[in-house]
Amino acid sequence: MRHRKHRSRLCKALVGTAAVVAAFIVTSVALVLPLRFTTPATTAFILQDDSGRVPVARAWLPWPQLGTRLPLAVVAAEDQKFGTHFGFDLESIRQSVADFSDGESLRGASTITQQLAKNLFLWPGRSFVRKGLEAWFTVVLESCLPKRRILELYLNVVEFGPGIYGAAAASRHYFGREPGRLNAAQAALLAAVLPNPARLDAARPSRYLRERQRWILAQMARLERDGWLATID
Repeated sequence: MRHRKHRSRLCKALVGTAAVVAAFIVTSVALVLPLRFTTPATTAFILQDDSGRVPVARAWLPWPQLGTRLPLAVVAAEDQKFGTHFGFDLESIRQSVADFSDGESLRGASTITQQLAKNLFLWPGRSFVRKGLEAWFTVVLESCLPKRRILELYLNVVEFGPGIYGAAAASRHYFGREPGRLNAAQAALLAAVLPNPARLDAARPSRYLRERQRWILAQMARLERDGWLATID
């Protein structure tokens, strides 16, 4: 009798767990799939600034109005394998772990899709829970959206400076022009701040930022020769 009760409780627990997992999967897909066709009203990161931390500037531009230079600069700076990976750069992750094992500080190996997942749905900081959720939403984004849409979303929601979200707001704030009218050097400078937009300022570029800008320009030239745009259709 005791064994029957134990099996019954175990079955109920398994059924309950399965129901929770199924609900989480359905909810995740329901959050991501509409982004294939609709513009997100806000993001988790923007909501934090909307709460009063800093004034928020943002505007949405569709892919054709973003031009080609800024998308190219961001891919060159942040994720040169974006067009070919499935959301994770395994080689960069392995190298980061190897460097950490050799005593170096643990560096990020996040792809554009991972950063989009974090910006849309999660919060700043580092924890196993947040990284696990980031990995899950990365899989969902890659499964539900084409590459070009992922990049379009990222360019429209990523922070380029305190409270400055998206390519349109950044281009207008720093250069007084639309993203499609940026030259290569301006696009590279905006992309150069993305690792740390709270500290790196495109309006007052440091020596480090200028060096990073030059490196991005060289990578842009190489990617353009390789036909980078064809990889994100």
